[in-house]
Amino acid sequence: MSADGNVEIRTQLEIRRVAGRIGAEVAGVRLSADLSSEALSAIEDALHAHKVLFFRDQHHLDDAAQEAFAARLGVPVAHPTVPVRGGSSYLLELDSERGGRANSWHTDVTFVQAYPKASILRAVELPSYGGDTVWANTAEAYKRLPDPLRALAGTLWALHTNAYDYAAVKPGASAAQIERHKTVFAATVYETEHPVVRVHPATGERTLVLGQFVKSLVGVSAADSRRLLDTLQEHVTRLENTVRWSWRVGDVAIWDNRATQHYAIDDYGRQHRVMRRVTLGGDIPVSVDGRHSRVVKPEPVTEIEG
Repeated sequence: MSADGNVEIRTQLEIRRVAGRIGAEVAGVRLSADLSSEALSAIEDALHAHKVLFFRDQHHLDDAAQEAFAARLGVPVAHPTVPVRGGSSYLLELDSERGGRANSWHTDVTFVQAYPKASILRAVELPSYGGDTVWANTAEAYKRLPDPLRALAGTLWALHTNAYDYAAVKPGASAAQIERHKTVFAATVYETEHPVVRVHPATGERTLVLGQFVKSLVGVSAADSRRLLDTLQEHVTRLENTVRWSWRVGDVAIWDNRATQHYAIDDYGRQHRVMRRVTLGGDIPVSVDGRHSRVVKPEPVTEIEG
């Protein structure tokens, strides 16, 4: 690491920190499936260190090339309920005119047991103003909790689901958006119990697993759940713990979904914004005391002998 805190990568990548606790811009690399194993390893190391990486002006990437590059970083997986973009295998299109305004703090797809380890997002069409995305570092948030609150968080489990009250979360949503949430996003109801604090399998860091998809804390009343969740979530999204990215068409962001939350700012009115995302398959979270996340819905299928 250099004197100014920036990471020096042996593969000639130029990595510049964007904010104090999270985020780095990477220059000197053309993302593709043809990258060397050494370059991919360097990108992965930087991702673990900075949690989210930004790559400007990757205009050469189309849908197929984005998927191919993602496959070099891990195993691409489709969203469990939302259909992929036509002609793609795993690519999800986030179109502002079709419900693609993710303006709430969340970690991707935590309502399933082995939620994605990382996401690769590409800017395709942008408004003339607004439309930034903000990420928060959930490892840093955990580390900076007061000692008593950190000890309590390590004992808590939370129920995550995709069947949340969309109208309550997004009071300005149209009837069509609410209906799409019910018939597409929540067509199959998923519920999973995750530890509020998980151990990152690559770094060993402890990270907070919270965000929009949390319904309640397990074994805690609804009122106490809300107070505790709000308190912990406020620690995640402290401004000092975040980084904000102003997109240009062709930009790519890659984030560690096991150590971040993010929020797409909906401040661009009726202008059009299109992003395309590939997610990489993850692992089943493990709590600080060694227990694994567990599925509640759909109920696991058991084979009947005979």
